[in-house]
Amino acid sequence: MSKGFRPKKALLKRIKITGKGKMFRRQTRLNHFNAKDTGEGTRRKRKESLIAKADEKAMKQLLPL
Repeated sequence: MSKGFRPKKALLKRIKITGKGKMFRRQTRLNHFNAKDTGEGTRRKRKESLIAKADEKAMKQLLPL
């Protein structure tokens, strides 16, 4: 017996979905070697980045949207 559709919980923990359906992810290269960055680079990393449209389509298939 099938248990039906089960969303990927790991993906749900890593992205944020806005009210209009846009998907955001955490910025990369945040874990270490951050002392080398300029102040501008550090501030840029604080913001979440928008997921590309091509990747968004694949991710929506894994989520219950």
